[in-house]
Amino acid sequence: MQASNQASDQGAPAPRRVALITGGARGIGRAIGEELASAGWRVAICYRTSEADAREAVARFKQRGGDGMAERCDVSDPGAARGLCRCVEDEWGRIDAVVNAAGPYHRAKLLKETPAGWRAMFQNNLDPVFFTAKYASPGMIERGWGRIVSFSMASADRIAANTAVTAHFIAKSGVLSLSRALAKELAPHGVTVNCISPGFIDSKSAPPEELKKMKKRIPAGYVGAVEDAVAAARYLLSEEARYVTGANIHVSGGWGL
Repeated sequence: MQASNQASDQGAPAPRRVALITGGARGIGRAIGEELASAGWRVAICYRTSEADAREAVARFKQRGGDGMAERCDVSDPGAARGLCRCVEDEWGRIDAVVNAAGPYHRAKLLKETPAGWRAMFQNNLDPVFFTAKYASPGMIERGWGRIVSFSMASADRIAANTAVTAHFIAKSGVLSLSRALAKELAPHGVTVNCISPGFIDSKSAPPEELKKMKKRIPAGYVGAVEDAVAAARYLLSEEARYVTGANIHVSGGWGL
């Protein structure tokens, strides 16, 4: 990740970059936050229930040379998402990047799914991508620079028949479609919008026995590490990716192709 505190034309340091990461208290989201903090970014995260993890994450961001803040927020609610973006902008004056790393799921056979479970998958996986983009992008447009990175899932671009996590799968397919639309809308303003689609990543969110079982289905022959997803995010958030928008990077070792 390139350092962001470059000198301006007047010789004064440029403002530090600011990232907002949903689901940044744990797993891949937190690891991306630590990577950005190491590059001098200020990192805001939101959480619903993981208050202790959020406090620990903020402490880690500061230890790595960045700055951090955490807010309890349900970004599937448009008013809450708007309030969160305003809170971060009030604190640090800007939001330069949004990383949508939250993506809960549950298993339910298609015709056994409940109406509440069905709606929850769309509300928690797809709606936040739209709401955070809607409320964070005006500042990006004004400054002529921004990054939005959202997490889908490997195989979501295949529009395959998935009967075990159907609503989650469809929502993640929607993330790809929405991100492409946002990419086209925001490209004239210097804002890129891209997706990362992980396969099986050892982020401690899945039982070890499940990952071991799935290993034989991964063409690369092993389960990915959090660092693999962080590397993709590092690129998409960098200056090197300024001409990359509407892309979907598979981080899956070939699973889902």
